[in-house]
Amino acid sequence: MKSFRKELWFDIPSRRAFINITPQVNECLRESGIKEGLALVNAMHITASVFINDNESGLHLDYDVWLEKLAPHEPISQYQHNRTGEDNGDAHLKRQVMGREVVVAVTGGNLDFGTWEQIFYGEFDGRRRKRVLVKIIGD
Repeated sequence: MKSFRKELWFDIPSRRAFINITPQVNECLRESGIKEGLALVNAMHITASVFINDNESGLHLDYDVWLEKLAPHEPISQYQHNRTGEDNGDAHLKRQVMGREVVVAVTGGNLDFGTWEQIFYGEFDGRRRKRVLVKIIGD
């Protein structure tokens, strides 16, 4: 069994964003040479997320609006976490809802997706450099 590891780096200038990272993960799969196995993709920061869904801009806007209603950024005083001097208590909660990681089967050298599925990086406290881990195992 082979193993492949690569970090993808992101520097999002806004507080929140959703980025389709499927092309980068496909490139990692190509680099790995693995044809059958599993691909793990996970955010390596506690205020970011990796998830699978449809690549549709209306859905991404719905996510942004829904998450802001669920855990609004302001007032920042509403979060105990922000008493440490941070202002990102909401980002931790948003990450918890959207998830840390995804695992995708690799079949015939391709990510084995359902119809419309793509992998996304969700940023909830941007404006600094963060990373995503891609780990692929198999033959």
